[in-house]
Order: sequence, then structure tokens, then C-alpha cells
Amino acid sequence: MQKTIQVIMAACLVLGTTLAQAGWDPNLEQEALKTIEKLKQTNPGLEVFFEKAYGYAVFPTVGKGAIGIGGAHGTGVVFEQGKPIGHSKLTQLSIGFQLGGQTYSEIVFFEDKKTLDDFKKGNFEFSAQASAIAVKKGASTDADFDKGVAVFTLPKGGLMFEASIGGQKFSFEPKG
Repeated sequence: MQKTIQVIMAACLVLGTTLAQAGWDPNLEQEALKTIEKLKQTNPGLEVFFEKAYGYAVFPTVGKGAIGIGGAHGTGVVFEQGKPIGHSKLTQLSIGFQLGGQTYSEIVFFEDKKTLDDFKKGNFEFSAQASAIAVKKGASTDADFDKGVAVFTLPKGGLMFEASIGGQKFSFEPKG
């Protein structure tokens, strides 16, 4: 069990360090834009969030794996009023009954400037109680912002069995 935790932590650290040193990645920006289009196609009801939100962070691919202890990591692009302003890294650790691996896309909407500014300070976290809404074709999106944030995920692949608790932490690096 201890060995599994160390492997997951090391993988997140290596991925995070490598991506942090890369600078601005125009390919990641293109992937984020494609992810936005896929989310809108899958559920056109999300258009309301794109119109209402002051900004959003798009993580085209988040990889998650677990054997009792789980970890997830992804790198995304942060947009302020529709324009890319920086990169963000998502890291998640969880504990509980869980086994498997999966990939998904995630988008975090920020209702107002204050919430986005808090995110840009680079130490933004969601508690274990925060929940994301899975984007499904044709499903109604009657969700709303909770404490200035709305989170949606779109499964990409894999299989995960889980009954766990954990939280997500985000970092921010401005476009330079």
C-alpha cells in the first residue's frame, strides 16, 4: 500500500514538473478549444455557462488511477472572458474503495472576477464534498454555480470502481 502511494505521488510530481517547465503550449490550447466544442456538442445546455461565466479552466485530459489510494493529474488552459490567460495543473488524491483507471475531460467555470482571481492565486482547492456533473448527450443542465464555481466532466475512457473521498487542488501559471 505504501509503495502504491509513493508511485502515484511520484507520477504526479514528474508529470507536473515536466509540464511546468514546458512554457506556453499552443497544442494544449488547441486541445482545450476542441474539448470546449466537444462539451457543447455533447450537451448544448452548457452554452449558458460559457455565456454567464467570467472565466473557465479546461482540462482536455485528466488521467486517474487507483488501487485503494488514487491519484489524478491533468494540465489545462485558463480562459478569462474567452481569452487564454494561462495554464493550470489539477492534482487529486483520494482514499477509499477504488480500483482501475480512467481518463476524462474537466471544465471549471468561474462565475465572477473574484472567483477567477482567487483561482489565479495558484492555491485553489475543492473539498471532498465538491461534486462535478457528468456531461451527457441530451441531458438537461439545470446545475448552477456553487460558491462561484461549476464543474463538469466528460468521460473519455477506462473503467473505475470507486467509493472514495478526496479533493482536487489546482495551480495557475500566467501565459508568458
